[in-house]
Amino acid sequence: MTTTPTICAVATPPGRGGVGIVRASGPLCQTLAESMAGRLPPPRQAAFRTFVNAEGEALDEGLVLWFPGPGSFTGEDVVEFHGHGGPVVMDRLLQRLLSLGCQLAEPGEFSRRAFLNGRIDLTRAEAVADLIEAGSEAAAKAAIRSLQGEFGRTVERLVDQLTDLRVHLESSIDFVEEPLEGLALESLTARLNALADELARARTAAGRGQQLQEGRTVVIAGRPNAGKSSLLNALVGRDAAIVTELAGTTRDVLDAHLHLDGLPLRVLDTAGLRAGGDVVEQEGVRRARAAMADADRILLVEDDTERQASMDEELPAGVPVSRVMNKIDLSGRVAGAHEDGVAVSALTGAGLPALREHLRSALGLDDGEAVFIARRRHLQALDAAALALEEAQDAARSGAGEELVAESLREAQTRLGEITGAVSTEDLLGRIFSTFCIGK
Repeated sequence: MTTTPTICAVATPPGRGGVGIVRASGPLCQTLAESMAGRLPPPRQAAFRTFVNAEGEALDEGLVLWFPGPGSFTGEDVVEFHGHGGPVVMDRLLQRLLSLGCQLAEPGEFSRRAFLNGRIDLTRAEAVADLIEAGSEAAAKAAIRSLQGEFGRTVERLVDQLTDLRVHLESSIDFVEEPLEGLALESLTARLNALADELARARTAAGRGQQLQEGRTVVIAGRPNAGKSSLLNALVGRDAAIVTELAGTTRDVLDAHLHLDGLPLRVLDTAGLRAGGDVVEQEGVRRARAAMADADRILLVEDDTERQASMDEELPAGVPVSRVMNKIDLSGRVAGAHEDGVAVSALTGAGLPALREHLRSALGLDDGEAVFIARRRHLQALDAAALALEEAQDAARSGAGEELVAESLREAQTRLGEITGAVSTEDLLGRIFSTFCIGK
């Protein structure tokens, strides 16, 4: 028989601070806590103790917290040592635990054990990391909702409905001489349509949550000297790019970050698009085109004081474009949104509120607040479930047979199960928890 190893790690960030925490989880916790700190305190109550080495010499002093399983984060016995937050002190405590039989925890191993022991589902486990990494208040709020189970409950409701439909369908397949009421084509189609609508709403909410988790990339593009770098500086509120009157000043892709009502935005300034130039400028144009192809949206900046040829053929297919007419302080155009784009002056700031409002709408921030945080893998699973459900709808409409409808519903349920971890593989779990910080 194999015994689950006891793991340990420093649970606070590297560096110096008033308090540092070393955490352990597993069957040896009580023994090692008594060896290091003497008598254990009552469960979930802090007690002041001196932490000692094997010879009884003091390593540090601080608080001990004892969480007997299964009433702990991991579902196992857990002990925490709250000492002084210096790297040398933390390492001495950690080395003492290792000498007592602990193993150093892998990234995310505490959360992984909480998932494997049924304390949290996979969406809540991922929300732990997302809350730690939240870059805005909106992202933190959405991560808290996922941590409290909102995303998991949404998926579970969908799974319950799929299960109910599958039970009726597969029962009717097994007992064809006793057809079930309510499984007429119209009724079945109506239930499938209602389920598809609810799945679509969950996908929309998850899409907003994924925006908060990963952010969006906006590329500023246009002809040389159209004011692209000035616009970047105006948007981020600092001199991120060099601005001169010389055309072609920007040769490389410049990267800046800002928050637009809680949404992390990565804004890229690129070299002016034109033929010719020296080898450095040509490379800059190549990188500009590559950045545009990978963008979520392109801000196409035009000099409003000049008539310019269309650039549509130079833009990548499939990437949405917002036209920005710059230098209206010289052209006299009224600032704000127009039918053909947004008129601004990067120099004076006129029209920038309208441009930000346009980006809000174009990037989906006006669709409502994200209910929960989500990751790219969640969207992929929801999309796969929606495709399987669409196949079920097609099979029902065409009269292809209840067996095909039931099989498509089974596929949809499997894909949703990947989100919460009801269906999982070691490879999937390894990829997910390897992104967590050590000690969590």
